[in-house]
Amino acid sequence: MVFLVVTGISGAGKTEVTNALEDIGFYCVDNIPSELILNFYNLCEKTTFKSTERVAVVSDIRTSKVFDTLFEALEVLKMEQKNYKVLFIDANDDIIVRRFKKSRRKHPLSEDYLGSLVGAIRVERNLLSSIREKAQVIIDTSFLSVSDLKDTISNLFLDNTTESMLIRCISFGFKYGIPIEADLVFDVRCLPNPYYIKNLKRFTGLDACVRDYVLKWEITKIFFKKVISFLDYTVPLYRNEGKSQLVIAVGCTGGKHRSVVLTQLLEKHLKIKNKKTRIHHRDLNR
Repeated sequence: MVFLVVTGISGAGKTEVTNALEDIGFYCVDNIPSELILNFYNLCEKTTFKSTERVAVVSDIRTSKVFDTLFEALEVLKMEQKNYKVLFIDANDDIIVRRFKKSRRKHPLSEDYLGSLVGAIRVERNLLSSIREKAQVIIDTSFLSVSDLKDTISNLFLDNTTESMLIRCISFGFKYGIPIEADLVFDVRCLPNPYYIKNLKRFTGLDACVRDYVLKWEITKIFFKKVISFLDYTVPLYRNEGKSQLVIAVGCTGGKHRSVVLTQLLEKHLKIKNKKTRIHHRDLNR
């Protein structure tokens, strides 16, 4: 049985994640009290219904504002050697604030903090920091469309998650912040920058002229060789650890040129190695 415990920051997109999981055959239960997770796991384990072969339960700050009970439930599952994974849904604070204002819904903790949305988000993030550290899979929905989110969920959980690991390759610009879901971050700001070449500035790393410029330098060739040597060694270690997803982020200043070129090249290398990959250029159109 595949058993997912879905949690995360309010407004990060747990509802959309649940919908995507249902679309690929998961039996989903939203807002389950964490005290009932173990009982529900045992019930699903005993039943012969095919629908309970893949189960996802959503437990978050709505269930328990103290949140200790979720930690206790996960510890019991671990002690009883139950097979489960924690899927943590996250997003940037600014994005969450914007979503709450757009939906006109109130944060579950807002009344406890005099209606302050920013204060409620800050407190919730602090309460959930430990559970985030324990999560096997973290999805940051800040810059994902509903379609991209569904694609991510499908590639993570449609196959047997114990036998495959999705490697997400993300290019980004440091001026817009490091992707919070990144497991590994490579800084390529040390490489020659085509932004300062007049006839290359308006192009991106997807264009041949920029790609050729970035890759012509010996420093770039040596840098990339060392990166793939590191990844060829470490990726199998992450897979053997049981990770369902590995997020590799490559950043330059603006996320349009060098990081895009190196991310494209990195994903191509991983595909040649028969790795399951997805690529996302976060800041390409900023």
